[in-house]
Amino acid sequence: MFTTQFNVKSVNSEAVAARPREPNSILEQTTTQIRIARSSDQKYIIASMVLAFNNDPVARWMYPDSYQYLTHFPNFIRAFGGRSFEQNTTYAVDGYSGAALWFPPGVEPNVDALIELFQRSVFEAQQEDLFSVLEQMGHYHPKQSHWYLAILGVEPVQQRKGYGSALMQPVLTRCDRDRIPAYLESSNPANIPFYEHHGFELLGTIQVGASPPIFPMVRYPQS
Repeated sequence: MFTTQFNVKSVNSEAVAARPREPNSILEQTTTQIRIARSSDQKYIIASMVLAFNNDPVARWMYPDSYQYLTHFPNFIRAFGGRSFEQNTTYAVDGYSGAALWFPPGVEPNVDALIELFQRSVFEAQQEDLFSVLEQMGHYHPKQSHWYLAILGVEPVQQRKGYGSALMQPVLTRCDRDRIPAYLESSNPANIPFYEHHGFELLGTIQVGASPPIFPMVRYPQS
């Protein structure tokens, strides 16, 4: 889920449409706006991501208890993706019903905050598997300069409207222009076809002990 001294990169958990959207998606037929979020938007986007990831396999493996999830998952979003606000690379649906937290090349999650959070908030019996999973992720993360999609989420009531595609598009267009790859880890196998539709390729599967599988994916520049 993040880069540490283990050379580990972040997990992308996303609650987006499980099937690819067609080019004439609802989003493209409306005036819904995708904009760059400001730091002052962070609390609204975090609240939206808590709703978006409520049924995410990895999020609920880490925090299976409802109170535990509602208490600690906002802090996870903050530590894991908060630096995208500092970089002005958080894209949000107007009204905060969905967001994509992108990291530009060279930017990583707040490792110290994540380690501290996991040690105090994840059940002790799960911590060994969790850190083993994180260590394995380092083998898949691109070594060359790349954009990293740390978090992509859309609230359940707003899914299947094309928002996920629209939230990714600004950075994917930039990746194609600058000829650099994009990378993510999907924590939900149902979302793999969605990402493949946008040019991502599956690199493998990461799974340790009782953890759900995690799917690293890369998208190379397209013409």
